[in-house]
Amino acid sequence: MKNKPTLVDALADRNRPGRRPSRWGWLAAAIWLFYLASPLQEMVQHSDGMARVVGVAALALFAAGYMVFFVWIRQVGLNAGGMPVWQRIGYLILLLLLAALMLPAAGQTTLTTLVYITAIAMVSLDLRVSIPVILVLLGGAELSMRLVPGWHDDSSYGLAIFLAALAVFGMRRAIQRSIELSIARQDFAELAVQEERNRFARDLHDILGHSLTVITVKAELAGRLIAANPSRAAAEVAEVEQLARAALADVRAAVAGYRELSLAGELVSARSALDAAGIRADLPTTVDAVPESYRELFAWVVREGVTNVVRHSGARRCTIRLTATEIEVLDDGRGPAPSPGGHGLIGLRERADQAGGSLAVGQAPGGGFRLAVRVGP
Repeated sequence: MKNKPTLVDALADRNRPGRRPSRWGWLAAAIWLFYLASPLQEMVQHSDGMARVVGVAALALFAAGYMVFFVWIRQVGLNAGGMPVWQRIGYLILLLLLAALMLPAAGQTTLTTLVYITAIAMVSLDLRVSIPVILVLLGGAELSMRLVPGWHDDSSYGLAIFLAALAVFGMRRAIQRSIELSIARQDFAELAVQEERNRFARDLHDILGHSLTVITVKAELAGRLIAANPSRAAAEVAEVEQLARAALADVRAAVAGYRELSLAGELVSARSALDAAGIRADLPTTVDAVPESYRELFAWVVREGVTNVVRHSGARRCTIRLTATEIEVLDDGRGPAPSPGGHGLIGLRERADQAGGSLAVGQAPGGGFRLAVRVGP
């Protein structure tokens, strides 16, 4: 039976090519190194000689190992797809050995390191493995405080281990839910594209199927009549020409309907797509204020903007504002990429230029992404 993915495995999909991890995400892990000041202070004040040297060196290596793990989570390890469970457990054992080297110099304060090992275990291991590991760490801390001579029973260490496990478990579940939602949004977007392709294919089949069948039959008949009845053959050929022209006109009309968008229709489609992606939609209910000459351009803005919101933004809310000369698509997601300018935006900029308008892409007020087109004076 296949094990359920750990947080590390789940995050691997989140950081697939084309999606960059946050540049400053490692700070969320680094800020907790502050609590290692307790064993460091103990070493400096109450130890000397080789015990102090070994203890401080082990503490430095422990802190570096802790940070390397979380940097690896967000960058190298994720893109490589993670590492085997035995390597992860070996990593925890290595940290425990470093903690053991601190014992002669740091004494009971060494138990602080178990909180960090607990966090790494909860992040990197399946729950069926991490929970027993954490229980062993918790039990070891409680027993050592009662059995080691000179150590006093301080329940704060056990409580800290328990709270660390609980907090990281909550973070783990929240991130996994976020990943699942992101994947679902992408699936909805891909499904919408596939449905549109299928619809257009059905339209073309319906348009051309009958016409091409009749054209084929009449062409065969004309070929047989050329020698026996030239005038009848000429009439059949003329009908073939008429049928071909009619089919071509139907195809052109279908393509025109596919490319020339309706602003009202795009707003309806946008609401449906946003609802399917779990994004709250704040959209106008009428397009009467927009002149007819601008509605197709604004419809393209709605399509491109909402597509970007569903696929890339990670937003919880999308707002579209509409006036006679301007349209804005705003969301409360992660904001613009460092170099926005995909093919969709390039095409949209060209359409705005043709209409004598201007395209604006950037940060929305209060955060998120803003896409706007303004036309007229």
